[in-house]
Amino acid sequence: MKKKVAFYTLGCKLNYSETSTISRDFEQKGFEQVGFETSADIYVINTCSVTENADKRFKNLVKQAQKKNPEAFVAAIGCYAQLKPEELAKVHGVDLVLGATEKFKITDYINDLSKNDFGEVHSCEIQEANFYVGSYAVGDRTRAFLKVQDGCDYKCTYCTIPLARGLSRSDTLSNVLRNAEEISAQGIKEIVLTGVNIGDYGKGEFGNKRHEHTFLDLVKALDQVEGIHRYRISSIEPNLLKNETIDFVAKSDAFVPHFHIPLQSGSDLLLKSMQRRYLTSLYTERVEKIKETMPQACIGVDVIVGYPGETDELFLETYNYLNNLDIAYIHVVTYSERDNTPATLMPNAVPKAIRRKRSKMLRGLSAKKRRAFYEQQLGSKHVVLFESENKDGYIQGFTENYVKVKTPWNPDLINTLNEVFLEELYEDGMVKIKILENIKEQKKTSKLEV
Repeated sequence: MKKKVAFYTLGCKLNYSETSTISRDFEQKGFEQVGFETSADIYVINTCSVTENADKRFKNLVKQAQKKNPEAFVAAIGCYAQLKPEELAKVHGVDLVLGATEKFKITDYINDLSKNDFGEVHSCEIQEANFYVGSYAVGDRTRAFLKVQDGCDYKCTYCTIPLARGLSRSDTLSNVLRNAEEISAQGIKEIVLTGVNIGDYGKGEFGNKRHEHTFLDLVKALDQVEGIHRYRISSIEPNLLKNETIDFVAKSDAFVPHFHIPLQSGSDLLLKSMQRRYLTSLYTERVEKIKETMPQACIGVDVIVGYPGETDELFLETYNYLNNLDIAYIHVVTYSERDNTPATLMPNAVPKAIRRKRSKMLRGLSAKKRRAFYEQQLGSKHVVLFESENKDGYIQGFTENYVKVKTPWNPDLINTLNEVFLEELYEDGMVKIKILENIKEQKKTSKLEV
């Protein structure tokens, strides 16, 4: 009988890509992968340190695993495991905690699978996390998350990621292309590029800080991979999103007009306090450049509310800045204190009730922005990649510029590209479509003239 292993991933797309790579290693060692909600011999939880809720969810997941199999071996890996290994090791039921460099060698640490009285910790000093492990995740039959970069050299005052993942370093271009080809061979049509700071791609590619390649080199090379119809750039810092990259995406058949660009605050005063590497003037330039070259482009924004020193006036500065910006949606993060970050020592902490109120206001603005963007797209033709799940009798998908659509369930549409006409909004906010034409697989075009 094969031993069974189950995985649960907290946090970002980067974590998902790493979990997927680790799971393939288990399968190569003879383990059978099963769902986390079933009984398994080993449960592996890939942790996150970005939000307070992710920390709390870890304990609940351990309890869930123990409920399914009290004798199961439970391992914690990932960012929280690097930052607070001893804390995780003390959680009842945890047998193994692996930090940033050890997580990819987890099968080497698992011996007889017998329960430990105390969690065993293997966690390096984060300075030792100086090598790169490539990975990708296949979430469903339509889309894959491809890791191209890890770590970060930025010193944003609120962020623990450099402490959890180490210095910025990149996969080699040849390995990224090899992984993209492997993904393409599985019939997957869309790749989402992931990393901690992907605009920094090239740094540390061969173990040094000199950029052997740039992010622009990366996207140009990926654009040539056969079989991949779409690439999405998951998140890129505004100061690293160069005009040359925007111009290339505008002309590319495979890179789609969808950008997710962290802002964090619409107040220059707070941006300086956060030690971000740009001001709102540069951010505005990036948005205007994208819209000038790709008028139908979707732009998403990350914003933190409740950062220390954020007065009512400074919050309204952010709100008004976003309200006047030509964007499609906002990903709102409520500030939470993280140990060993400079922001925790700053005066004028914002009361949590006010943080929640501001978060709700920006989420309302995001809903308004998304609806307005969707309404702008009605009456135009786009290309939709349909997903694999039957949701209440409908099949869903996204246009190249990230408009979510649905149409009555038809399994023949799974993982196919179709030219569609956007008709009207459903009550749930998705868009009703008329399918015009199936796009043959050998045709790589993913952007149509509106």
